[in-house]
Amino acid sequence: MSIDPRHPQPQAPARGARSTRNRAIAIGLSAAVVAGLVAFGSFLLLENSAADEKSDNASAAQDGKHPDGHDGSHGDAKGGAIEGLKSWDAAKLGRQHVAGTVDYPMKPPVGGDHNASWMNCDGDVYEKALPDVNAVHSLEHGAVWVTYNGSAAETDVAALAERVERTPFTLMSPYAGQEGSIMLSAWGKQVTVDSADDPRVEQFLGQFVQGAQTPEPGAPCTGGLATVPQ
Repeated sequence: MSIDPRHPQPQAPARGARSTRNRAIAIGLSAAVVAGLVAFGSFLLLENSAADEKSDNASAAQDGKHPDGHDGSHGDAKGGAIEGLKSWDAAKLGRQHVAGTVDYPMKPPVGGDHNASWMNCDGDVYEKALPDVNAVHSLEHGAVWVTYNGSAAETDVAALAERVERTPFTLMSPYAGQEGSIMLSAWGKQVTVDSADDPRVEQFLGQFVQGAQTPEPGAPCTGGLATVPQ
């Protein structure tokens, strides 16, 4: 067979060119595999992070609003009815700012018209009696007011003071005119307890510190009166 010089025949690719092409293909495949592994690893990392965040949120919800103020027992204390709890219709409790005193129908008061200044209630313990009109304003902000009279044991007063000091949105003071030796009051809620270790103390704090009864949720318990007005 003769070969026409006008039509050159195709030449087989050189061995070096084939080797270069194979290396390029291998490198491309390796890069694709690595990229896939990185993407899969990132997906697993995001999944684990989301699961951890969900777990942390669930734990925080169980711990309550104030981890520094509520110990682990409060999760159980929040549930169930509080024996001897008294309640008032919140809609019938006035909320106007007034000057001077107010004649409250209950002692200590659990709501009603009040002074424009609130008592600081960020775990504040007062050694002197508070004006009702200022303490009621604290209740409007979601605070629980712990009060005691001369019949309360000194050990109970000391234990309650320690409890209040580590619980945001609470305040404590003596109250000579109350019937029970130890009482806890929130807006529209009140209970008399027998001692500092009465389980109803934890129940009341768990349910009513910034509880659903709060007329002004989000209002502060600082920035008010730090000392008893003269």
